[in-house]
Amino acid sequence: MNIILLSGGSGKRLWPLSNDIRSKQFIKIFRKEDGTYESMVQRMYRQIKAVDPDATVTIATSRTQVSAINNQLGEDVGVSIEPCRRDTFPAIALATAYLTDVMHVPEDEAVVVCPVDPYVEEDYFVALKKLCEQAEKGSANLVLMGMEPTYPSEKYGYIIPCQEKNKEGGAEKVKEFKEKPDIETAKAYIAGGALWNGGVFAYKLSYVLKRAHELIDFRDHADLFKKYDTLTRISFDYAVVEKEPDIEVMRFSGQWKDLGTWNTLTEAMEESSIGEAILNETCEDVHVINELNVPVLVMGMKNAVICASAQGVLVSDKEQSSYIKPFVDRIDQQIMFSEKSWGSYQVMAVDEGSMTVKVTLNPGHGMHYHSHKLRDEVWTVVEGEGTAIVDDEVIPVKCGDVLQMKAGVKHKVDAITELKLIEVQIGEEISVHDKEKFDRE
Repeated sequence: MNIILLSGGSGKRLWPLSNDIRSKQFIKIFRKEDGTYESMVQRMYRQIKAVDPDATVTIATSRTQVSAINNQLGEDVGVSIEPCRRDTFPAIALATAYLTDVMHVPEDEAVVVCPVDPYVEEDYFVALKKLCEQAEKGSANLVLMGMEPTYPSEKYGYIIPCQEKNKEGGAEKVKEFKEKPDIETAKAYIAGGALWNGGVFAYKLSYVLKRAHELIDFRDHADLFKKYDTLTRISFDYAVVEKEPDIEVMRFSGQWKDLGTWNTLTEAMEESSIGEAILNETCEDVHVINELNVPVLVMGMKNAVICASAQGVLVSDKEQSSYIKPFVDRIDQQIMFSEKSWGSYQVMAVDEGSMTVKVTLNPGHGMHYHSHKLRDEVWTVVEGEGTAIVDDEVIPVKCGDVLQMKAGVKHKVDAITELKLIEVQIGEEISVHDKEKFDRE
């Protein structure tokens, strides 16, 4: 099975745990059997491989998320990088061209496209495999997955099949699509056999490549990537689905949840708290996520979500938490935590003329060789062992070692074991853009 996972999101609805770089799909809140935690993208990738170990997985995403993807999934997963945001049709066209031109998947093979962040079980991926097999047959240009509605929702569009429910569980022709309705209209749709449109569909690669060439003047993946910022912002539904007469739908009745808000996200948590937290016996329906190294004590709260991270602290009624976005827009969103391909960093303090950062490098990983024009840096190793390179001088480092780099000095560090260091940046202007990278064998 070929599968494209669409990974986007601004991170605002799950503030302060997420930000523009660390979107909800990278938050580790799902407890595994061994007691550790995994994120939505890790959970989905693991479930795909459990159902189809040979599946080719490609994640369509922006540049800002690539480091987090490599950190959580490793270097083997395919990544179709969008140079900028241009909505779902350009993203899917680029990912389709990536599969054919970079991964060399034959054009007559089918691919499934779905969001990276629904909360599902393995039966969902069994259904995706059947969806892909149906698209391989070529009896329709597009095959959609329609979610069996569990209540009349105003959040989803609806797919109207041409006939009564297929008792064999196979594909049905699609009659039409309906936009997000009011509650009463949704009830009428459901009574008539309509399905939620969850944005999951399959097609042969040749079909979308043909549609892309009809709408965009490009030669191949490299050419499309080069001119990506000139493309019109347009959704796949509007550019392709609504204009395609030959569409089938297959029903899915298993668990499928959109965990887009704190209210819905906490429904998927198996425990009331993650991190250091104490809830007294008078608390009811309270969930706490604490990423800080200080305890959180909660007493007498009801129907609440509490989150403490380097980005900020949220204390909210669960229902009100759905309306967080306009308030987050008013907050100065300096990125305080980020996962990189080599590890992670957390901003500990920002002062006049300095910034203090805790850096964690994964074993066997290292930073790029780089320098800064406008700031000095001081590294204090607090855990682990590694090798630093300062202006081409190789220096073994361990807990307790201190390195100083003046502005203009090239430097990097590679971790042998997990390596933690405190980095103090000193300068009149401290900016993420003040960085020049160098190649080094």
